[in-house]
Amino acid sequence: MSQNKTEIAVFGGGCFWCTEAIFKSLKGVTSVTSGFTGGRTLSPSYEQVSSGNTGHIESIKIEFDPAMISYDDLLSVFFNTHDPTTLNRQGNDVGEQYSSAIFYSNEEQKSKAESLIKELSDSKAYEDPIITAVKPLGEFYPADESHKDFYDKNKGSPYCEIVIEPKLDKLKKRFAELLKK
Repeated sequence: MSQNKTEIAVFGGGCFWCTEAIFKSLKGVTSVTSGFTGGRTLSPSYEQVSSGNTGHIESIKIEFDPAMISYDDLLSVFFNTHDPTTLNRQGNDVGEQYSSAIFYSNEEQKSKAESLIKELSDSKAYEDPIITAVKPLGEFYPADESHKDFYDKNKGSPYCEIVIEPKLDKLKKRFAELLKK
């Protein structure tokens, strides 16, 4: 690990079990925490967020070393491992808690996110318009222990095999140079 200070990135791209598994695979990522942000309920539980009435989005808080992986690389992985064109949905996961969102912690992150969205939109990278929200990061609430490291703890479960593993396979093919050894 380099001596540089770590930075934080927060993304909502559907079920946090999937996004956690993806970003934990990347070199330079020192931690990934599943949780909730963007809503109005203080210290929400998983059940409250799942009700769709809190305004929170299932998100991941990524701590990374920018000397080893850039915020631009994280954004690229984010846009290539979920569908940024569907409102309140990722695959079979439906509800506002599964929205596509980038929560920026500084103006540089905001600018980079907005620039990439414009570039992807202008180049018609997706058939449908990108609806990913770019919002300031507010309070991030970590999920309870049962939702942490879900893929690592449940690799044989049908959800992991059917939903998470294809995303990890896509990651390996598209971003092999960014993966931990």
